Amino acid sequence: MLECRLKERQKNDSHLQTADVNQAKNIPVVTGHSKCSEVQQYLTFLLSGEVFAVAIHNIHEIIEYGNLTKVPMMPAFIRGVINLRGIAIPVVDLSARLGLKQKTKISKRTCIVILEVKGPEESRHDVGVMVDSVSEVLEIPHTEIEPPPAFGSKKCMDLMQGVGKVAGKFVIILEADKVLSDDELSLLGQL
Repeated sequence: MLECRLKERQKNDSHLQTADVNQAKNIPVVTGHSKCSEVQQYLTFLLSGEVFAVAIHNIHEIIEYGNLTKVPMMPAFIRGVINLRGIAIPVVDLSARLGLKQKTKISKRTCIVILEVKGPEESRHDVGVMVDSVSEVLEIPHTEIEPPPAFGSKKCMDLMQGVGKVAGKFVIILEADKVLSDDELSLLGQL
């Protein structure tokens, strides 16, 4: 079973403090009590007070918010780019992308989760998503995940993989590969 631990924060990387998800520290792993062998791990995080999750296999790393460069003429949900070891990584305000009432407010707990997403022609891209805070890694059995609800906007439903049931509460599971469309990824590839 994969156990995630955040590695000690590094301070020498362009003023960004990074954490490798495969060596997590301070993020608890919560194990479900299911007889089902198909269990997947999800990183949970908060956006506007709601709990969301993304499959851990899509996560490259988690970094502390900072040193964001704004790029003109970008959609409102693109906050800018960060320099991550010499590579420009676009940063999406996930609250704005999901159409939540308010953009992500910057605080001491604000993080950027670096996702590896599939782009046009099966290419892979790193994309940062801003979250209010990172919570924990959950193991959710496949049997405890319902399909996305049949109501709401098509854009929001396209971003959802499903709704997980954990300890009597719901966790909205997002589809990492759909955070940005192929056209948006192509636009950002021109940066």
